[in-house]
Amino acid sequence: MTDARTSQPREREPASARRQFLVGAGASAAALAFTAAIGLPFTVRCAFAFAPPAGGGLDAFTALSQQLTGRTSLNATLASRIYDALSKADSAFVSNVAALNAWLKTHAGVPSDTVTAALASDDPRLAKTVGHVMRAWYLGLVGELPTVQVVAYEHALMFDPVHDVLTIPSYCRDVPFYWAQKPAGV
Repeated sequence: MTDARTSQPREREPASARRQFLVGAGASAAALAFTAAIGLPFTVRCAFAFAPPAGGGLDAFTALSQQLTGRTSLNATLASRIYDALSKADSAFVSNVAALNAWLKTHAGVPSDTVTAALASDDPRLAKTVGHVMRAWYLGLVGELPTVQVVAYEHALMFDPVHDVLTIPSYCRDVPFYWAQKPAGV
């Protein structure tokens, strides 16, 4: 196969990537067909998809994190580290996790990427907790300056989209976000 614009051989997509896409698409189609066949409305189908453990412990936090990040599995050690750091930084964090899980269960049709916007009017306190959770997973940071705690670096989720083309820097030259401050004398 050649690309008509460049007369160069076109690179073929790996068979495993195509196969994985087709299997995922087929599974999604089968799930939709099944739920449609038994007559469940869409919001009820979504409610079955998210069933967090009761309370606000580590398991509930992990379920919440999976729902918010859209990932089926997360690093258990990192989840524990993030949960401990967020619990120490905010005395209401454990109860907020339980409240967020309850809110997500009753609002099952809300996509995970719009949860914060939906919560902003319902419960701003919980919207802020969602931001803290996402910041911890994606940036690896808990807390605000000057007491920011780094809980992850190389395993922070921000590196996942570019892991195949970007080498993660192996050291940090200063405190988090040092590059955002104006240099002295400017």
